[in-house]
Amino acid sequence: MRILVTGDKGYIGAVIVPMLLKQGHTVCGFDADWFEDSSFVELLARIPGKKKDLRDVEASDVKGFDAIIHLAALSNDPLGDLNPSLTGEINHIASVRLAKLAKDAGVQRFLFSSSCSTYGAAGGDALLNEEAPLRPVTPYGTSKVRVEEDVAKLADSHFSPVFLRNATAYGVSPRLRFDLVLNNLVAWAFTTGRILIKSDGTPWRPIVHIEDIGRALIAMLNAPREKVHCQAFNVGRTDENYQIRELAEIVNRTVPGCRVEYAQDGGPDRRCYRVDFSKLARVLPECKLQWTAREGANELYQAIQEVGLQLDDFEGPRYRRISHIQRLMNDGRMDSSLRWLEKVAQ
Repeated sequence: MRILVTGDKGYIGAVIVPMLLKQGHTVCGFDADWFEDSSFVELLARIPGKKKDLRDVEASDVKGFDAIIHLAALSNDPLGDLNPSLTGEINHIASVRLAKLAKDAGVQRFLFSSSCSTYGAAGGDALLNEEAPLRPVTPYGTSKVRVEEDVAKLADSHFSPVFLRNATAYGVSPRLRFDLVLNNLVAWAFTTGRILIKSDGTPWRPIVHIEDIGRALIAMLNAPREKVHCQAFNVGRTDENYQIRELAEIVNRTVPGCRVEYAQDGGPDRRCYRVDFSKLARVLPECKLQWTAREGANELYQAIQEVGLQLDDFEGPRYRRISHIQRLMNDGRMDSSLRWLEKVAQ
């Protein structure tokens, strides 16, 4: 297929693009590249693409593609909270516009990277399947719900959207982030000898390796249309639901000489949900997700050890999305609407 990947230079995109190329697909990118100064290692694949804001997408940008994998977004809750109206503008309105342009251009399959954060304040220990009520508690989660609702209305016999509700991602990437729970805990352990828990440790989180997100996306591309058309799929493994304190213990057993600490003001987190991932395994049994939290923690520890990560790097803006964006604004490179102020080559 000829595939357009939005957000190809992001945390997930930088891992998925080489996977798609290995499958024999022709891949083009579309990314504002806000995090060009935040590489952990060099990007593994260079593909043709446009350095362009999602809000500025045009019909010509999507013409001639068989499928679009839409990853580009304000990528987590703190960044989404920076300006909720911008989160709606970029994550919701621009995403729906992209889907409409794709449909008009004859793109047949539209894979949207949604999130299990749509379940938000579900609470309790019950496993949530794709029919569970959506209760987002942040602008980021709300934006994902609204895109699913609006893009589903565009579905017809020629345009087939699919919604991948990813668990919280982890794993090593050329554009590594340390504002994700398992990545964060491993980095704390390595750089300080402490595993700092900012809640009371009880909230539930399902987690999934970014390579397994890539496997799910590839399975959705290859699946017969009738199996996936206009459906939501939770992406992860049911046995990879953890309480934060359980993840801390995994990291404690992975990184030598560290200890677990709880923040004094830490309390329950409203974002608490356990997720049932059986639909993905049932509908697409060929999609084998491979990673576990223990393996992921070890992969992160080995990568961090190899580059000799320092506390200043970990705590600074290089690997934290919200801090990086704030630095770009403070340096006069980005305005308050999250647009580049310097001229960007197309």
